[in-house]
Amino acid sequence: MAIEPTEKIWLDGRLIPWDQANVHLSVHALHYGSSVFEGIRAYDVKGTPSIFCLTDHIRRLFDSCKVYRMDVGYTAAAIEQACLDTVRANELASAYVRPLVFRGSGTIGVDPRPCPVHVGVMTISMGRYLGPEAIEQGVDVCVSSWGRMAHNTFPANAKIGGQYINSQLIKMEALENGYEEGIAMDSNGFVSEGSGENIFLIRDNVILTPPLASSILRGITRQCVMTLAGDLGYTVKEEFIPREMLYVADELFFTGTAAEVTPIRSVDRIQVGAGRRGPITEALQTAFFDIVSGDAPDRHGWLTSVV
Repeated sequence: MAIEPTEKIWLDGRLIPWDQANVHLSVHALHYGSSVFEGIRAYDVKGTPSIFCLTDHIRRLFDSCKVYRMDVGYTAAAIEQACLDTVRANELASAYVRPLVFRGSGTIGVDPRPCPVHVGVMTISMGRYLGPEAIEQGVDVCVSSWGRMAHNTFPANAKIGGQYINSQLIKMEALENGYEEGIAMDSNGFVSEGSGENIFLIRDNVILTPPLASSILRGITRQCVMTLAGDLGYTVKEEFIPREMLYVADELFFTGTAAEVTPIRSVDRIQVGAGRRGPITEALQTAFFDIVSGDAPDRHGWLTSVV
């Protein structure tokens, strides 16, 4: 996903020109990965940009900061408003919104606490993360040789910049071997998630997804899809999923802010179901996209208009 600069970035309480949003080489986050972030989408809802699950994303941002002992210095409401203000300032009908909290310059050493905390919000244009055809045709994925962290290694449910080096290894390995994405196992050998997506498996009309204990991020789109599945009358279970279930699934799909709802058509070159988007995945996609496009009522209150 290439970055196309926009006009403004919100940094430490004010909107500044894109080219002025710079940091010093000595900032702690560059050396030790001490940053917390969120990825949020703003959708064009009948001509009005609207941010998807804004309050839930900012709550998770603050939760992650709490785990890493970072004082944001602003209220959650102030950061929500900063997201709205930045989308508005850049006059974007739809956007990817990236709030970022990071440790600045102050010390070289593992202890980050002497360093000041900075907060920024960047907005850019964004299309389909796994490709424009992926939403219908699905993607080819592999089981990665890189596993997810154990719970006493990193807090998987905190969205910390430094932890994404693991995701980079998973993604690069998949791309180098001709796949669009990789699926990682947890430290006990069960299915965890993709490099930046949660995963769902369908077998005999039952929808399964790994639990938080499988070192997954508590995905916000994941939770929304579980809600939509319940609306449509499907049974959803959170349970440990052995690797071989990936090969015998009727359907598989990823969820995430970037991936939205993306079908998986093969795993390790083994075809999933009919090798294309399945009917339950399609029903969930339709329910999701109808809401974020404004074709269906926002009955769960997921959209915040940029007004």
